[in-house]
Amino acid sequence: MNSFSQVETRTTPRADVAAFEQLARALVGITLKSLSVLDGAVSVPQFRLLLALDGLGRVPSSALAEALSMAASSVTRLADRLQAAGLVERGSVEHSRSIVTVEVTARGRDLVTAVLDRRRAILEDVLDRMEPRQRELARNLAAAFVDLAGDAVALGVNGPVPL
Repeated sequence: MNSFSQVETRTTPRADVAAFEQLARALVGITLKSLSVLDGAVSVPQFRLLLALDGLGRVPSSALAEALSMAASSVTRLADRLQAAGLVERGSVEHSRSIVTVEVTARGRDLVTAVLDRRRAILEDVLDRMEPRQRELARNLAAAFVDLAGDAVALGVNGPVPL
């Protein structure tokens, strides 16, 4: 019997935990909605790679794999598809041609910018519906939460695992 076929009793989370679970779902929903500007041009894992590269610049594929907490072979497959679409370029370093580098192209950067602009617009719309005092409180609480959560998630160049 595998672990998925066993029924486990769930505990009811504390009210603060439940509220943050709902917040996490709302933020993931906003992120997914912002990805709709891609109109299927790239998958979510491919976008994560583009976003990471946008922050990292030209890096060895091994460093990219580490930043994304992915296997090097997975990064290679994603980069293959993105290179074929003209969204990333591969290269090598002068002192060691065995080191393969990857960097986002201008076209790839444009996709990242479109998604981030859309995400910011959605967030601004939500925040603009708050009273100024609520918005300031939300900003301060979000900053404090991110600072504390830094120990719980792998921090990359752009914060927690890119998405």
